[in-house]
Amino acid sequence: MAYAPVNGLQLYYETHGSGRPLVLLHGGLLTIDLNFGPLLEPLAASRHVIAVELQGHGHTADSGRPMTIEALAGDVVALLDQLGVERAVLAGMSQGGFLSLRAALTAPDRVRALVLIDSQAGLEDPAVAPGYEQMHQAWLEHGPGPVQEVVASIILGPGQWDGWYAKWNEQYAQWAPDDLGQLTWPFRCLMDRDDLTGRLAGITCPALVVHGTADAAIPVGRAEAVRDGLGGLVTFTLVDGAPHASNVTYPDEVNRAILGFMSGLDAG
Repeated sequence: MAYAPVNGLQLYYETHGSGRPLVLLHGGLLTIDLNFGPLLEPLAASRHVIAVELQGHGHTADSGRPMTIEALAGDVVALLDQLGVERAVLAGMSQGGFLSLRAALTAPDRVRALVLIDSQAGLEDPAVAPGYEQMHQAWLEHGPGPVQEVVASIILGPGQWDGWYAKWNEQYAQWAPDDLGQLTWPFRCLMDRDDLTGRLAGITCPALVVHGTADAAIPVGRAEAVRDGLGGLVTFTLVDGAPHASNVTYPDEVNRAILGFMSGLDAG
C-alpha cells in the first residue's frame, strides 16, 4: 500500500504478486476492495498486480483538480512512469474501462492490452440519466445511506449485500455532511464524458471484453459495439446471469477469462 504524487494528487495504489504488470482500475463510486477483492489473490499468483484508487475514491482524496476521464487516464500513465513500468495490461471495470480505452488512445505504447469488464465506449442512456441525477441529488442532501440499495441493485443485482453496504458506507463515512459535495466531481466525470465509439478503430492492441448478460447498467449490446469497433484482436466473453459488477458476483468466471487471455498474450 503506497501513495504516489501524481498530477497534483496523492494517488493511492497497491501492488500484489510478481510477473508481467496488470493494472486494475475500479468502477465509479467503488474502491479496490469493493471492486476487485475477489480477484486480487488469484491474479497476483502469476502477475504483478497494480491496483489503483482513482481521484475522489477510497484513499485518494479529491484535491479539487477538475476531474475528467481523460485526466484519470493520465494519472494511470503517470503512475506507470513513477513505478518504472514501460507497458502494462489495463483491466478496468465500467469507469475503469472508460479510462483504459482513453489511455490506449493517448499512450498506445504503454498499453500492452485491455481487459474491459462491463464497460462501454458510449454515453449513458438518455432514458436512465435523469434517474442517476436524482440519486446524486439525494446523496448530496442525505448522505449515502438512502441510496445504497439503489446503488447495490445497479452494481450487484438482486441479493443480500449487507457486508458490501458496510464497506461502502465506511468509505464515505469519512466525509462530514458538509463534504458530501466531494461526490459531485466523480459523478460529473462519469456523466459528462464524451463518446469514444467513433474512435475505437484507433485502438489496435489486443483486448478482452467481459460482460454480464444481466448487466442492467450497461446492456450487452454496448459491449458488442466495443467488440465490433476495436481495431485489434478481441476476445469476447459473456458471463451468464452476471450483473454489472460481474467480477464481484462471478469472480471465478471472470478470473478464468482474464488469466486465459493473459496466458495467450504470454504465448504470443
